[in-house]
Amino acid sequence: MSDVAGTPGTAAGGPAAERRFSETLHFARRNPKLLIGLGVVLAFLVTGLVGPVFVDHDPNEYVGPQSQPPSGEYWLGTTTFGQDVWAQFVHGLRSTFLIGAFGGGVAFAVGTAVGFLAGYKGGWVDEVLNMITNVVLVLPTLVVLIVAVAYLDARGVLVQGVFIGLTSWPWAARAVRSQTLSLATRDFVDLARLSGRRTWRIITAEVAPNMSSYLVMTFILLFGGAILIAAGLDFIGLGPTNGVSLGLMLENAVAWSALQLGLWWWFVPPGLGITVIVGSLYILNVGLDEVFNPKLREL
Repeated sequence: MSDVAGTPGTAAGGPAAERRFSETLHFARRNPKLLIGLGVVLAFLVTGLVGPVFVDHDPNEYVGPQSQPPSGEYWLGTTTFGQDVWAQFVHGLRSTFLIGAFGGGVAFAVGTAVGFLAGYKGGWVDEVLNMITNVVLVLPTLVVLIVAVAYLDARGVLVQGVFIGLTSWPWAARAVRSQTLSLATRDFVDLARLSGRRTWRIITAEVAPNMSSYLVMTFILLFGGAILIAAGLDFIGLGPTNGVSLGLMLENAVAWSALQLGLWWWFVPPGLGITVIVGSLYILNVGLDEVFNPKLREL
């Protein structure tokens, strides 16, 4: 990702801010990576939001003949139990974006709060927060998640998101801390400090706006990471106990020998969906980096 974005001291707006916004929008409209990545992600998001509205049955309900290939009646065919794969897919997309937003959001909130506070305050506050960050960073994340989720009586998207978020924030905290350290010594921050503003007011009004592009790209990476981690947990059977997700679709397909039986329509859509969504998020992130970083812009 690019270095700190924005011009110090111009977070409040004005002609300079409007000019920068117009310039950024100009390059964003002409960046193919950003447009393609954003377009694909939005297409899947709309499908996940709108698709379930037109499905008149539960995704796990036995509604048709068993092991039927895609047809006009069942767009993605049926499972060996007669479940509608299309219904499972659109509901799974909704769960995928929900876990990405919630898990990534928790990690983003914790990581940015720790990073801002450590980078701005420095001293013993920085040392303590940096020690906590390093401890969490070296923990075997997947093992911790497996143990934690496995012993829960009730598992759901929100609970899964909390655990993913609480184990995914350290790298974001370290990245935000490094950027905050470079901004905390700038003149406009010193002026705000001398004016008597509170710490969080300075961070939210002066520091954060000048690295807003960096924060956006950090959230996108956390979003994609949460989707991948959730899919891995679902695939090994630690997904939502009541519901459906793309990872659980893959887990069920493998458990009931869809590959050996040639039921490609059962495992290809969820696998391809996860791959394309996460891949598009990273392409989108690369496009944003090229837009926000003047050194990478293409005229």
